[in-house]
Amino acid sequence: MSPTAGRVEVICGSMFSGKTEELIRRVRRAVIARKRVQVFKHSLDDRFGGSGRISSHDDSHVTAVQIANTDLLPGLLHPDTTVVAIDEAQFFDSDLLATVETLANRGLRVMVAGLDTDFRGEPFGMIPVLMAVAEEVTKLNAICTVCGEAASRTQRLVNGKPAHVNDPVILVGASESYEARCRAHHELRRDL
Repeated sequence: MSPTAGRVEVICGSMFSGKTEELIRRVRRAVIARKRVQVFKHSLDDRFGGSGRISSHDDSHVTAVQIANTDLLPGLLHPDTTVVAIDEAQFFDSDLLATVETLANRGLRVMVAGLDTDFRGEPFGMIPVLMAVAEEVTKLNAICTVCGEAASRTQRLVNGKPAHVNDPVILVGASESYEARCRAHHELRRDL
């Protein structure tokens, strides 16, 4: 692949918006195109059968390597890899930006998927920064569980109630802990 062919693609949105499903779709299309693809995900994500794959909520999946730090990723790449996919990118450290940029500058297509905002509705991890440097950004919406409109927020629930604004940012979970919500129905507890 020529150095000018490298690119960064970011797929983002709230939980249940189809980010991983879209990443898997792009990975499968790259494989059909006979590209050498490697998929990575953060080791914090142990949902849907744990290590060894990324899975969407509808149980589509592809093989993946779990890593805890982005500095491990370059050493795991095969020399003939042309496409790198990274899921749950919001969990990675700030070195993710340099790693993604380096890979794209070497001519690789780098696809990154993750939450753009946390349960508070605030920018999450390196996703907003990656959105700024990407050649392509796809922002997906889910369906609000309250009104059925487009949902851009992730509502965290604790015992069926909205999470407190001071709760920890990272809590890995699925429908037992989170719902998709629109701006009007996204709530945070602020009581003591």
